[in-house]
Amino acid sequence: MRLVSIVIPMYNEQEAIPDFYSRLIANLNALDYRFEFWFVNDGSKDGTQEILESLHAADDRVRVLQLSRNFGHQAALSAGLAEARGELIISMDGDGQHPAEMIPEMLRMAEAGYDIVLTQRLPDQTENLFKRSTSRIFYGLINKIGDTQTLPGGADFRLLTRQVLDNLLAMPEYHRFLRGMVAWLGFKSVILPFSPPPRIAGASKYSLKKMFRLASDAIFSFSMLPLYIGLSAGLFFLVLAVIEAVYVLSFWVRGDVSTLEPGWSSLMFMLLIIGAVLMIILGFIGVYVGYIFQEVKHRPNYVIWKKNGPSNQSDSKGDSL
Repeated sequence: MRLVSIVIPMYNEQEAIPDFYSRLIANLNALDYRFEFWFVNDGSKDGTQEILESLHAADDRVRVLQLSRNFGHQAALSAGLAEARGELIISMDGDGQHPAEMIPEMLRMAEAGYDIVLTQRLPDQTENLFKRSTSRIFYGLINKIGDTQTLPGGADFRLLTRQVLDNLLAMPEYHRFLRGMVAWLGFKSVILPFSPPPRIAGASKYSLKKMFRLASDAIFSFSMLPLYIGLSAGLFFLVLAVIEAVYVLSFWVRGDVSTLEPGWSSLMFMLLIIGAVLMIILGFIGVYVGYIFQEVKHRPNYVIWKKNGPSNQSDSKGDSL
C-alpha cells in the first residue's frame, strides 16, 4: 500500500486535538493506504505537546515535531513537509476547518493522475466583512501584480505528490508563501471547492499582524511592481520638470521676464510631492534590501526542539527549506 503523509501544524489547539484526531481517523481507517501523521507543535504555550505525545504513545502512526518557539504557520508547515516520507503528502490545519471528509476524494484525484490537488474555500458569509474584503483585495492584487497566479480563496489544505514536494523542498526561501510557491512550480493540478465548517474549539490564531506579514511576503516575493511604481513616479515628475523648464524658458524667449513672479506655494507643493515620491521609492528599496539581508544570513526557517518519530532528514536538530 502507498504511504500517505499528513502534515498538521498546531498552535495552542489543546481543546481541538482529540476531536480533530477522531474525525481524521474515522475518515482514513477504511482507505487502502498506509498513513503517517506529522503533528507540528509551533511553540504552543498550552497543553498541546502533552496531548500530542499521548497520541504518539497510543498510535505509532503519529509523529510529533516540537519547534523551539513559535515560528509561524508557514514555517511550521514547512518543517512538517520536510519530515514527510510518503509518496503522497497532504497538509491541513488542525482546527477542524479543513474537513477530513475530503481526503478520500483528494486521494482519488491523485490516483487519477493529478500531481497537485488544491482546495478552494467557498465564500463564508459568517466571516466578518473586514476579513472577506481584505482577502478579496489581497488575491486580486497579488494576481494582478505578480508573475504567478494564486488561487483566490486558496488554503494550505492540499495534496502533493512526492515529485512536487521534492521540488518544493529545493526552494530555499526564508520568506515563505507556500500557496504561491506551489503555484509557481506548475505541474498538473485540480481544484476541489469546500465550505469550511466551524472551528472545533477556540479562535483563529491568525492575527491581523500575521495576515499583513503573510501578504507582505507574498507581494515582495512574487512581484517587482513596487519598484516599478517608484520608477514610474520618478519618470512622471521628470516629465513635469521638463514641461516647467520649457514654460519658464518661453518667457525669456519672448522677453517677458518681468511677468515671472516667485511661486512659493507651487514650489513647496512640488518639493513635498517629490519628497514623498522619493521616500516611497526608498521605502520599497529598503524592504527589498531587508528581504535580501534576511536571505543571505541563511538562518533556518525553524528550529526543531524535540521529535517523536523517524527522521526524513540527515540533521535532526533543525533545518530550513
